[in-house]
Amino acid sequence: MYLGIDLGTSEVKVLLLASNGRVVGTAGSPFTVSRPHQRWAEQNPSDWWDGTRAALSTLRAKHPDEFAQVRGIGLSGQMHGAVLLDAQDRVLRPAILWNDMRSVEECAELTERAPELHEIAGNLAMPGFTAPKLLWVARHEPEIFRQTACVLLPKDYLRLQLTGDKVSDPSDAAGTLWLDVAKRDWSDTLLAACDMTRSQMPRLCEGSESSGTLRADIAREFGLGEGVVVAAGGGDNATSAIGIGATQPGDGFVSLGTSGVLCVVGDSFRPNPASAVHAFCHAIPDRWHQMSVVLSAASCLRWVCKLTSTDEPTLLAEIEALAPDALASAPFFLPYLSGERTPHNDPYAQGVFFGMNHATDRALLGYAVLEGVTFALTDGLDALRAAGTEASALSLLGGGARSNYWAQLLADALNTTTRKHGGGETGAALGAARLGWLAAGGDPALVLSKPPVEVEFTPNPTRHAALRTRLDGFRALYRHVRPLFDPSRERLA
Repeated sequence: MYLGIDLGTSEVKVLLLASNGRVVGTAGSPFTVSRPHQRWAEQNPSDWWDGTRAALSTLRAKHPDEFAQVRGIGLSGQMHGAVLLDAQDRVLRPAILWNDMRSVEECAELTERAPELHEIAGNLAMPGFTAPKLLWVARHEPEIFRQTACVLLPKDYLRLQLTGDKVSDPSDAAGTLWLDVAKRDWSDTLLAACDMTRSQMPRLCEGSESSGTLRADIAREFGLGEGVVVAAGGGDNATSAIGIGATQPGDGFVSLGTSGVLCVVGDSFRPNPASAVHAFCHAIPDRWHQMSVVLSAASCLRWVCKLTSTDEPTLLAEIEALAPDALASAPFFLPYLSGERTPHNDPYAQGVFFGMNHATDRALLGYAVLEGVTFALTDGLDALRAAGTEASALSLLGGGARSNYWAQLLADALNTTTRKHGGGETGAALGAARLGWLAAGGDPALVLSKPPVEVEFTPNPTRHAALRTRLDGFRALYRHVRPLFDPSRERLA
């Protein structure tokens, strides 16, 4: 048996995988995000570890015999978060998360300090990334910066608890802006731009390699044997790709989680920072991927449900019951509840409903949200296509992938076939378990197979044309309201 641990923003999910590829079971433990100031997002790393232990205990209770046979563990996690440790491995402050927007000024500072940033890291400096966070800490919390002996990414903090070792992998490290993404190694130049050194970084292993073995006390706590291998693992998008077998050039997926990601695999490093496209390492050797990222995706659906006092199944049923003619008069929705990355790189962007009237009801607001997130992902795919990246079909992952209505809307808007696989919502946890299997000696040809397609959605040309017209309005709305977002920008008269 092989165990996958996926540390997300809203929950940690654990998954037990048999050596015949069957998912034996899953369990999870939820988290909340602390927002002590506007545009801040933090979590306490101790909550991650407590949640992981609780989820593992639940999974063990459900499947005790199978759990006892675990031979390899893989890790997946939310990217970019900064866990600051002192020389005794004590956490110095709450972790600053991927959707924290406080370090706008530090992004400009890093770009000025490191003229080679785009060439080496392959990405723009954005507030969500790790390096600007450390410049912010150095400026606003200098005593904490002085004590920082090591910076770990979220999943790598879990590894420290599991193995006692400080290790990361290239796919996750690529999101720090300290990695030479082509060489898959730390960049002394980029570290120096943040007044940091290689000694403050964990060592690197490829995601499918062993990063160590489970501590004896942790193995005893969960009834596991000696020598359980812990794979280096990967960032959540790379492990999601592993989960659906996206390992060859041209393989791609759309993830509808808290954030939205459109990712396509390649066999070389192909940066395109000008369009705010991310170029990261994959979780297996000799593979990279390009991604477009929207910071709010399925979280927008949860938000509008809370706003309108309903739940997701009820709202989705109301949306599906809308007459096709009504959709043309639906409001527009800009889904920028946490700012935006691709293609705008605008941390000040905000959510906007536009075009409501007395006939606008809850169902139309819900449809506008689905459509707005879909259009944001369309912006991302257009940016990837402008960089020469194409995908013939896109697998769907994440909680939002459960909706067939949304899956068809994506196919129509993107003009690309979309596919759902069984258990798609467990993609990153499944990918993590597969990496644990590889680290324990699994055959890549078997481990990295593509799961069967459950249902396929083909684009409707008529609907695609109508959505492109709506997309023009969506893009025009952002252009018009953008000057109103940032208090430091000139206000419209």
